[in-house]
Amino acid sequence: MTLPVKGRYLLPALACLAVLWLLPLDRWLPLFPVHMLRHMGLVAVAAPLLVLGLPGLARRMAIPPLLAAALEFVVVWAWHLPAAHATGRNSLTGFVTEQGSFLLAGLLVWAGCLAAAQPLAGAGGLLLTSMHMTLLGALLILAPRDLYFELCGTAPDLTGQQLGGMLMLGIGTPVYLVAGVALTARALKTEVRA
Repeated sequence: MTLPVKGRYLLPALACLAVLWLLPLDRWLPLFPVHMLRHMGLVAVAAPLLVLGLPGLARRMAIPPLLAAALEFVVVWAWHLPAAHATGRNSLTGFVTEQGSFLLAGLLVWAGCLAAAQPLAGAGGLLLTSMHMTLLGALLILAPRDLYFELCGTAPDLTGQQLGGMLMLGIGTPVYLVAGVALTARALKTEVRA
């Protein structure tokens, strides 16, 4: 039996959410890489799969791509400020708020960019998102010290922070970049036909 197209995206999206939220990842990996794995899994894996698997919801969530990219930028960078990151790490309410805002921001970006009337606008939103994810990942890797340990009440772990930055670069940058290039190719094909 083959799954309908929606199920081909929805089931992996739900499986991704289950892995990110139900498995005890914190027991298996250092804290910051787990944070980044959850963050990138939500915005770059689960969110686009949910948008593709739930097209009705995606249409209702679609906002202009550049606005979506700007909102996502604010959410991501705000949660990576040390005080906000500590709130997300040390409080269940903070964790749920952080994770929910990451998923919502990801849904807005992917819904807005994939449903954009002009594919180049969607490509622009995804490429801007790729650029700011790359910048944040690089800042985390190149920081001379652990930015979060004091407020989080943990031992310094610069290596864990650097690994988290590498996860951001390794997951986010290519996903957004490839999707942006694919939308650009779609726009160019449409122009050639016109």
